[in-house]
Amino acid sequence: MKITSVEAIPFAIPYRKPLRFASGEVHVAEHVLVRVHTDDGIVGVAEAPPRPFTYGETQAGVIAVIEKIFAPQVVGLSLLERETMATRLSRTVGNPAAKAAIDMAVWDALGRTLDVQVTELLGGYTDRMRVSHMLGFDEPAAMVAEAQRMREQHGITTFKVKVGRRPVGLDTAVVRALREGLGDDIELYVDGNRGWTASESAMAMKEMSDLGLLFAEELCPADDVLGRRWLVSQLDVPFIADESAVTPADVTREVLGGSATAISIKIARTGFTHSQRVHHLAEGLGLEVVMGNQIDGQLGSMCTVAFGSSYQLTSRRAGELSNFLDMSDDLLTEPLEIHDGELTIRPGAGLGVEIDPDKLARYRQDT
Repeated sequence: MKITSVEAIPFAIPYRKPLRFASGEVHVAEHVLVRVHTDDGIVGVAEAPPRPFTYGETQAGVIAVIEKIFAPQVVGLSLLERETMATRLSRTVGNPAAKAAIDMAVWDALGRTLDVQVTELLGGYTDRMRVSHMLGFDEPAAMVAEAQRMREQHGITTFKVKVGRRPVGLDTAVVRALREGLGDDIELYVDGNRGWTASESAMAMKEMSDLGLLFAEELCPADDVLGRRWLVSQLDVPFIADESAVTPADVTREVLGGSATAISIKIARTGFTHSQRVHHLAEGLGLEVVMGNQIDGQLGSMCTVAFGSSYQLTSRRAGELSNFLDMSDDLLTEPLEIHDGELTIRPGAGLGVEIDPDKLARYRQDT
């Protein structure tokens, strides 16, 4: 069970339409496939989606740090030496997606070696999650039409709405149109990606106070410490810390400081090992948790389902698991399918997925 090599393979798959939000927009999934090889001939896989406008990582940067710094530190370790591995990787600051992908590929390799599902290794609470679909910036009619299509085709009834534009009425009108167009039986929450000020956020939430929102997420910047605390103190819905609360220490700071009352766990930036730590802390603090999405492809989405379904807390709410539907293609031999608003884990060892060699050859960028 010793690691013999780590591959970082760049690939690019266009989106059918760009996803737009307050901190940027994405037209092409320029991700990195990470493969961890062992001396038993096992190969574990994971996906690293760089987000330069949020964490400063780029596709080229992920590859460089894995090949030049991280791979030499993990080669020779056993798949069971995950704590040693995490300690070594933590010596290098930043690079969350690169670290997370290595960690998840190791878990996948361990599951394949032991012939056990990753979900069972993590906790094994259930085998599925309800799906929340993320709606990016567009005209109200177009966003309502997309949500209706998701409900009709996939049974999705929870929607995360990107907000953060100015004037705030642009987005409050969209949320109102969604509620009126889809009815009271759907769940709605909003994510500002730090796009508004605290006062703009308060104004927007007041305008939407009658729409039955589940959550508000990262409406204003966390470094506006006083403004953020003021905002959170007057809201009557849980305020989710996302990019402001990546590590357990971040979560502790934001929650105890009064800047958040719920958190988003994204395995694309904390892997399985550190996501466990964030989950356990949230459980101890009595926080609501949403499984987030880093605009992952199907492999990344399966990793999210594998983790989220492992625990009662993370499977309680719908997870953000459907953005792969906006991609024009993907790398898996058997594409993921959402039925009745749910995504289930795959049977088989590890993550239960395989990479299609022909598709990888078509989309990889290093040949």
